[in-house]
Amino acid sequence: MTDTERTPAAATGEKQPFDLGTGPGRVLVWFYGVFTVAAASRSIVQMILDFGRAPLAYVLSAVAALVYGFITYSLVRGGEKARRTALVCCAAELLGVLVVGTWTMAEPSAFADATVWSDFGMGYLFIPVILPVTGMMWLRRAKQK
Repeated sequence: MTDTERTPAAATGEKQPFDLGTGPGRVLVWFYGVFTVAAASRSIVQMILDFGRAPLAYVLSAVAALVYGFITYSLVRGGEKARRTALVCCAAELLGVLVVGTWTMAEPSAFADATVWSDFGMGYLFIPVILPVTGMMWLRRAKQK
């Protein structure tokens, strides 16, 4: 089939997949990509060098890296299923930041070392608490009608 023989999706009534990685989504992809690398690097180095010192903190940083990576992948992949998945992951990320942030403020002795989400992401300029809110706003706006 040649390009001239293809019927545009709009003409056939099919929904065009929304590209989540365009416009503001491109900025989200960039931030989530950077945070994936930062959180993964941090947790890997800490686990290799001194896991016994603060295993909870280092595992939580690794979990953050996995969540960031999955959201990055979903944003790049695009489509409605990826949008819904990224929305759920952003909500889980926000919950994690709020729980860990509150926990580190209420009981600092529970963490021998900081995590990415400690003190609501203060060590990362509070981006870990801002990013999922921004992501959820973008993903809700990007919902296909």
